[in-house]
Amino acid sequence: MLYKRNNPQLNKNGELIHLLSTEGLSKDILTHILDTASSFVSVSDREVKKVPLLRGKSVFNLFFENSTRTRTTFDIAATRLSADVYTLDIARSSAAKGESLLDTIANLSAMAADIFVVRHGESGAPYLIAQHVAPHVHVVNAGDGRHAHPTQALLDMYTIRHYKKDFVNLTVAIVGDVLHSRVARSDIHALTTLGCAEVRVVGPKTLVPADMAQMGVRVFNNLEEGIKGCDVVIMLRLQNERMSGALLPSSQEYFDSFGLTPEKLQLAKPDAIVMHPGPINRGVEIDSAVVDGQQSVILPQVTFGIAVRMAVMSIVAGNEA
Repeated sequence: MLYKRNNPQLNKNGELIHLLSTEGLSKDILTHILDTASSFVSVSDREVKKVPLLRGKSVFNLFFENSTRTRTTFDIAATRLSADVYTLDIARSSAAKGESLLDTIANLSAMAADIFVVRHGESGAPYLIAQHVAPHVHVVNAGDGRHAHPTQALLDMYTIRHYKKDFVNLTVAIVGDVLHSRVARSDIHALTTLGCAEVRVVGPKTLVPADMAQMGVRVFNNLEEGIKGCDVVIMLRLQNERMSGALLPSSQEYFDSFGLTPEKLQLAKPDAIVMHPGPINRGVEIDSAVVDGQQSVILPQVTFGIAVRMAVMSIVAGNEA
């Protein structure tokens, strides 16, 4: 049980049984997920958009935080894998009456759940669930607190690989509210593992964690310097709901300094792509002309997210603890 003790995402053979974080996953595992996703992209073009890989399996979507893209694409992904999909209405569930998270999981497990897709405001919640489910049950983290959002990072990696083919010579800038971003941390772990030449973090000092340099990235507090010569620019929204205290003067001043405009984007490479995990705040972290411009791949990210989430669920469900 050496692997499982060191990394709860893996079984004793080093195979993926839960997806909790991109941290600690090998290049081979990340590449396997991306390669598997490639085989699912064409499913969207079929007349019958289904494959039978999860037929007879039950997928429970538990979103304790609001979500549009992630929840919907997980719904679509599980349906296209032919699973039985149940999306719990948390506001009307027993959790709203005070039922503990583990009691909720225990009751749903008694209803023959096979996969739990979990978004939770508390960092580590998916890990806790993974420690308490039966060996045949799998947990996929759909975002926990400020900690991790592994499927978003994987769809980001898929998008980058789709447009840039390889990671080896790439310079990638992650711009904005890195302090509160689970996406940024998951992207950094994935990019460095996949061999990205340089990863940059760009933002005001109040929104860049002090430990960023220890994660193998270069830190910039100036947007123009941070995106100069970049191949990929990943913009992050200001997560005002997670902020305590005045970390910024105003949204307008933030946009003036760190908002991505067509003029500033010209400092990146001419073929640079612009990404964003959503939801987008136009006129705050990014100008509408960039969102809707030729270098934006924000909508393809969403489309690729379905295939990536199909890949993750099919892989974990195919491995035993």
